[in-house]
Amino acid sequence: MTDLERRTGIFAALADQSRLRIVDLLTTGDLSSSEIGATLGLRSNLVAHHLGVLESAQIITRSRSEFDRRRNYIGLRPEVFDTLAPASIVPPQRVLFVCTANSARSQLAEAIWRETSAVDVASAGTRPANAVNPEATASAARHGLTIASDHPPQHIDDVRADGDLVITVCDDAHERLRDGDDLHWSIRDPARIGTAAAFDAAFDTLFRRIRSFSSRLLPI
Repeated sequence: MTDLERRTGIFAALADQSRLRIVDLLTTGDLSSSEIGATLGLRSNLVAHHLGVLESAQIITRSRSEFDRRRNYIGLRPEVFDTLAPASIVPPQRVLFVCTANSARSQLAEAIWRETSAVDVASAGTRPANAVNPEATASAARHGLTIASDHPPQHIDDVRADGDLVITVCDDAHERLRDGDDLHWSIRDPARIGTAAAFDAAFDTLFRRIRSFSSRLLPI
């Protein structure tokens, strides 16, 4: 069985509400089949069916009671949910965040990445502005990060290097590059609204994306 087949089987098994309720119970302790049935109000034949599916998907284990040898206790395989995520990613030489003006989203992404990962990072734009948007600088500061004043917007052609993993963080840049990026994150442009809340919302979205993605990178 391949890793993808194993994960598919687990997700398929958990698609049933009763089986998901059983798994929820087992996250806090081991139970016998009769205890599961009593707690969830399920008939014994239904409990047996659901446990059979969960066992086939390698989600649960059974162990015989040391006291009453006729009773089995059901428990979760401890490694199951730690291995449901997709495979880890080999770190690139550098991550390059790209938006249109390189004045807000890509600058925020660079600042967040620099504090999150040991992998090198840079940012650029397809049509760089003259300066970083002050609201982006203020949003970074509210989150304890810094966008350097001596780091003006730059064009992607002047920054991009071999080995870069290019992540576009705006739709305009993604569509202008025409498959010239490696990944695309569709982040709304906070400058269109211009409020502190809009920039903080962009920051929060980027932070969640970066935290999730960087956690999949293998150690360097």
